[in-house]
Amino acid sequence: MSHFAKIENGLVTQVIVAEQDVIDSGIFGHGWVQTSYNTHGGQHPEGRPLRKNYAGVGYTYDSGRDAFIPPQPYPSWTISEETCLWSAPTPMPTGGMHIWDEATLSWVERDV
Repeated sequence: MSHFAKIENGLVTQVIVAEQDVIDSGIFGHGWVQTSYNTHGGQHPEGRPLRKNYAGVGYTYDSGRDAFIPPQPYPSWTISEETCLWSAPTPMPTGGMHIWDEATLSWVERDV
């Protein structure tokens, strides 16, 4: 069985598990694109990444990149062409728990 994402107007609206022949039959309609549960940031543990990232509802499917892209978490974050993941303008500090503060464009340490 494989995972498939329903694409409507460039957005993922549903993800299901099905056999390829069931998808090909059209029983669920059209607009399904296969996605790999084990793909993240263009990496796959067995060396066979599929469409940069596993699809999630609300993700964008970019047919030009042939990639699933998660929603942009903050306006200041930019997309990596290599991974199709979003990155903050500055790397998150190590140690402790931090959250992004868009107002100051910085990471803020949080008490646990």
